Amino acid sequence: MSLFSSTVSSTVSSTVSSTGRVLSGRDAPIETSETHTISGHSLHPPFPQGYEQIVLGMGCFWGVERLFWQLPGVYVTAAGYAGGETPNPTYDETCTGRTGHTEVVRVIFDPQQVTLETILQVFWEQHDPTQGDRQGNDTGSQYRSAIFTTGAAQQAAAEKSAAAFQQALSNAGKGRITTEIKPLDVFYYAEAYHQQYLDKNPNGYCGLKGTGVTCAIN
Repeated sequence: MSLFSSTVSSTVSSTVSSTGRVLSGRDAPIETSETHTISGHSLHPPFPQGYEQIVLGMGCFWGVERLFWQLPGVYVTAAGYAGGETPNPTYDETCTGRTGHTEVVRVIFDPQQVTLETILQVFWEQHDPTQGDRQGNDTGSQYRSAIFTTGAAQQAAAEKSAAAFQQALSNAGKGRITTEIKPLDVFYYAEAYHQQYLDKNPNGYCGLKGTGVTCAIN
């Protein structure tokens, strides 16, 4: 586990234990959408051969999903939950803080069209990764910053990018990164109404706000 994942992981454990036992969840997946409202691509695997996935938490997943579906080279996005213990959680359950999950977006991308480094640069610059269990006015462990990787190369790249951005933050007088960085365990899809929410509700809430610090990744 990386330097950046250890701090938040302990916070998640203490949050769950202080608010009661972990919710039991359910064996069957909750109902969700089948296709992306923008691209028309399936939200579910299999995805095209050679494409990669990474799962990112940056606060409320509505604005995060829109941020990445607009990025050239991204094949499909989906809102969901990851990083906790409750199987197949609902949105209401996640918001109790008793699932351990954070709101995330699964990003499926073509590495021939957009690099992992570009995706990580967008991740770091478009939210504040120093806030622990919150993002702006949204508070709770479900809003914590997180990168869930798929493969050793992604893990190494994520940790390297975090170190680079921490240096930039420190130079700007900002705080320490609290982002959880670890291999993905399970991605659980959010309910259908959360998928591409800001396409269905163009004037809906988006809480994304960066620090104003540039992330330069070599």
